[in-house]
Amino acid sequence: MEESLYKTVDPSGIRQIPRGYTGHSSGNKNGYYRLPEFAVMVLGLGIDTGGTYTDSVIIDMDTKEVVCRSKALTTRDNLIDGITASLKGLPSAGRISVVSLSSTLATNSVVEGKSCRVGLIVLGKKFGHTVKAARYAYLDAELDLKGRIVRKLDEEEAEKAIISMKGGIDVLAVAGYMSVRNPCHEEAVRSLAERLLGIPVVCAHDLTSRLGFEQRTNTAIINAGLIPTIIELIDAVKKALENLGIEAPLMIVKGDGSIMNSATAVKRPIETIMSGPASSLTGAMIYAGIGDALIADIGGTTTDLGIIRGGFVRTLDSGSVVGGHRTRVRAADVSTYGIGGDSRISVEKGGIALSAIRIIPICIAASKWPCIGERIKSLKSLDSSPSDTVSDCEFYTLASNDNYSYLTEYDRRFLGILRERPFSVREISEITGIPFERFCLKDLESGGYVTRIGVTPTDLLAAEGTYREYDTGASAAAVSLLARKAGMDTDNFIRMAKKAVARKICTCIMDHMIRSESGKDQIDERDRLIIDEVLRDSGDYDIAMRLKMPIVGIGAPAGAWLPGVADFFGTELILPGNYDVGNAIGAISSSVTEIVELPVRASFRDFSENPECVVYNGKDVFEFPDKDEALEFAVGEASKIAAARAAESGAQDITIEHKITETCVDVEGKGKKIFRGAAVIARASGKPVMKRFSRRGFPLKLKTCAPSLREYA
Repeated sequence: MEESLYKTVDPSGIRQIPRGYTGHSSGNKNGYYRLPEFAVMVLGLGIDTGGTYTDSVIIDMDTKEVVCRSKALTTRDNLIDGITASLKGLPSAGRISVVSLSSTLATNSVVEGKSCRVGLIVLGKKFGHTVKAARYAYLDAELDLKGRIVRKLDEEEAEKAIISMKGGIDVLAVAGYMSVRNPCHEEAVRSLAERLLGIPVVCAHDLTSRLGFEQRTNTAIINAGLIPTIIELIDAVKKALENLGIEAPLMIVKGDGSIMNSATAVKRPIETIMSGPASSLTGAMIYAGIGDALIADIGGTTTDLGIIRGGFVRTLDSGSVVGGHRTRVRAADVSTYGIGGDSRISVEKGGIALSAIRIIPICIAASKWPCIGERIKSLKSLDSSPSDTVSDCEFYTLASNDNYSYLTEYDRRFLGILRERPFSVREISEITGIPFERFCLKDLESGGYVTRIGVTPTDLLAAEGTYREYDTGASAAAVSLLARKAGMDTDNFIRMAKKAVARKICTCIMDHMIRSESGKDQIDERDRLIIDEVLRDSGDYDIAMRLKMPIVGIGAPAGAWLPGVADFFGTELILPGNYDVGNAIGAISSSVTEIVELPVRASFRDFSENPECVVYNGKDVFEFPDKDEALEFAVGEASKIAAARAAESGAQDITIEHKITETCVDVEGKGKKIFRGAAVIARASGKPVMKRFSRRGFPLKLKTCAPSLREYA
């Protein structure tokens, strides 16, 4: 592989943020800040809607100084309440020029297995079902490697497949073999489905231009399943902003750390996967002032790990891995693990168990519903719980899904009881007379009908007295019940459970570092044995793993869990100022970026130094007499497409960078390499379109400075 930088167009306007800038601001003892009466600064609002907290910050867009900040609980059953509560903690929010949102909701939905009902139609090649779809159909419409039609689409067969899914799906994904060379079959099916079903339809070729049928199909399914989630989130944010009189453009953080406008996010919600951790990487780079580090973003549901090298976020050009599935979405090289401040802690088979599912901590739930604390404190033990995994100190409350059409009568009755308040499973069984085994608890939880309430790492901290918010007494009572079930005293149980949480985070870090070094999607058995040996705390010797870079902590739980983790790896822990709202800071510190990659392929028969070539732009195939003409065309075409996408995504002052990566092969085995192909990459970047204000705070007309596309033709 030979790599060369082709050229840079109009690099003016790119400003580097001084490394080491802390972004501090002074405020009164309550954390409220007074903005200047006639602010001249351009203000940006960053919002991070996490699994537990919704954070918001206002920064000076020129200096990146944090002007003020606010935090409120995320209300997952009604997002607008949590967002509004967080925004109300900010003074003078009406003079905002741009709003940018990062969220872990898309990533969490994939990790927790939550999705709407997605139908899948594949063309030309059968799918391996690595990601599940509610309905599936295969159509025998075939394209060759150059995108030429080998077998036409049978429209009658396509109509039958589409109609068979009616009523059983919410969104349809369409993926065709070699559709990145010619999307005609995918587009024909989309047109039919939109007419016959009247639901959103996602085509794989719109999401990625890279080959890899299985990965592209995974991408299409996941993207389709996230559409209702992202629409709900964006609608909630827009309504909250409108209620507070904020009319600035709304941007969404993508998985590579760049941003796009909300209209683009609705079309391509899968690009918001890794949004939260990508924002934390951006925030860590700006505010920690460090070039090489492991970034650990600990939230309520997940721990996200990424690496900064030389002041740049390491990205995965091959596509991000989420929930164990490889996608074709360019994103930061971030690994997501199901452990966070709101992970479930239980005692099963006599031992402490951690699970990836996100639940509501006892202390938070009991402060909202005092009956929960009263119920827990009335329990003598958990011996009469329905089963080892269905505990009397866990409760269920209604979540956002109110479509009961596909539920059993037993499950409808279960949900009907919860309209009053949260109950444990045993309480509902006693009220209804229905044995607990009849309730499909797993399906109700994964389908978004209910949210569980139980003991979490947050409750451990509340029980030991290091976390003092909400109803800590309820946490202490619940933790004491689990300790008795495990045959331990409370102090020993807290110590062992905290150790289990820390060991889990250490395991995640070792997993991420090994995979990042080796390029593996999954670690193998030998790697697992190494991790087990490092974690082993018995015997006459120890094996240690030392990190050669510091750990930068982001997220509210980072201060509680990472000091011990850093000690374990013999490295320094850096907690930047405002680390607990680092995602919100990163969200409003990003730019709009669109990357387009076009393949250039040499003719199979031409082995000259300047061979005949073809260029694929995702719609058509272009043939050229030599590679020089092909590369020149590919650069212009990629630039045009990237600039158009950046403008559509909300960019202004767009600049274009090009990179050509050539593939040359020693065909004759004599050391002389011959050009066989290239990847032409165009990167279009720009500042987000912003609402401007006069000195006295009156809005000025929006001005978009997107360049003419003729410049890049």
